[in-house]
Amino acid sequence: MSMHNLNKILILGFMALSLGCKKEKVAEFGVAEQLIQDERTSKIKNKSEAEYISILYTNLYQKPISPNQLFKTQTVLVSIGDRSVANEMLLSNYFNTGQVIIPSDADMRNDIDAFVENSYKKFFLRYPNEAEKLFFKNYIGGNAKVSVEMVFTAMSVCNEYQYY
Repeated sequence: MSMHNLNKILILGFMALSLGCKKEKVAEFGVAEQLIQDERTSKIKNKSEAEYISILYTNLYQKPISPNQLFKTQTVLVSIGDRSVANEMLLSNYFNTGQVIIPSDADMRNDIDAFVENSYKKFFLRYPNEAEKLFFKNYIGGNAKVSVEMVFTAMSVCNEYQYY
């Protein structure tokens, strides 16, 4: 084999290797790290009676409670002693006035997803997670006797609503 042929073979071999072997491209994605935290775990401060009454009144009547009414209501709640019983009695009283501003049961059933999302924002100051949405969608959709009043009662007496 002549030197000329050997050079040709080496050049061709080198070209074949350089064309056939390419450096693998690594695909990189710009993913920013996020701290994931359950919003309920950040609510650690218990609402006082005055805060609970004021916030609940505003949620149900769409207006602030007067200082005089707040004082009277707070006095009654303190006299009852058991806070959970007092809160349930207060809530029952509010609903019995007939002046609360809440969606109708028909509105709730016409768009359960929007109702649940709006209720969570109103009572918990957050959006519901997927499990919470699914639970309420199935519960409301599967139980014709469930009313807006029942859902609002459940939300306003639950542990999460007691904190901010």
